[in-house]
Amino acid sequence: MVDLAVGVVIGAAFNNVVTAFTKAFLEPMIRLATGGTGEVAGKFLINGIAFDWGMFISTLINFLLTAAVLYFFVVAPMNKAVERLKRSEKPAVAEPSNEEKLLAEIRDAVRNRPL
Repeated sequence: MVDLAVGVVIGAAFNNVVTAFTKAFLEPMIRLATGGTGEVAGKFLINGIAFDWGMFISTLINFLLTAAVLYFFVVAPMNKAVERLKRSEKPAVAEPSNEEKLLAEIRDAVRNRPL
């Protein structure tokens, strides 16, 4: 339950950071790579309909950055912590009950009985 809550909160906060990075750095790089400026940058037109592939690439990079940060900084450390806790907890060896002790004595007595 804690994993989910932390993932949602950190994901929402980090999403804003990645969105700002995408808009400030990646979108201008896509515009430079396509050679376009203004409305034409990162788009192509077919019969007057614009296909904004630059925005798609920016959104895809935004998603990949968010997912990678959440995995490497939240999920992986949490899994390691849970694994360490499980390793440190050694199962206690239960001592046999009185009934089990008596049954073991009866069993041993029957085995040692001469035929």
